[in-house]
Amino acid sequence: MSSTSDQTVAWALALIGGLHGASETRRAEIIAAVGIAPLLGSYMGELSKGEHRRVLLALGLSTNQPLLLLDEPFDGLDARQTRDVMDVLRNEVRRGRTLFLSIHQLGDAARICDRFVLLNAGRTVGEGTLEELRASAGVAEERAATLEEVFLALT
Repeated sequence: MSSTSDQTVAWALALIGGLHGASETRRAEIIAAVGIAPLLGSYMGELSKGEHRRVLLALGLSTNQPLLLLDEPFDGLDARQTRDVMDVLRNEVRRGRTLFLSIHQLGDAARICDRFVLLNAGRTVGEGTLEELRASAGVAEERAATLEEVFLALT
């Protein structure tokens, strides 16, 4: 039996898309959206960190689940790829999908998320919109404190 690292990106996408009923049109949309068309013939085990991350995103998007959990979705991506993936994720939200992202880079979180759960040492220190978190942290609204500043004020 071979491992998934011995399979091509196209094989993985066809497998997951087929299991979840993704049409060829939907798969083509996802491939274009995350920019992995040049990788379709590549083996999963040969991908760079950023390429692997984008393929994993495409696999997740190929499912028909209403909730998508993403752990560090921008890890290994350059600035342009991060922006492009954020656009893809926003489009998924517009399509009605709920996203739950675990992100350590608070600047990225603030650019993509509309609600936050801030954790410190495994404990919740804040929860809500950025405006709600600013209020609970007692930071000046007129100064528009960043999410990072709010986190530091709460911890």
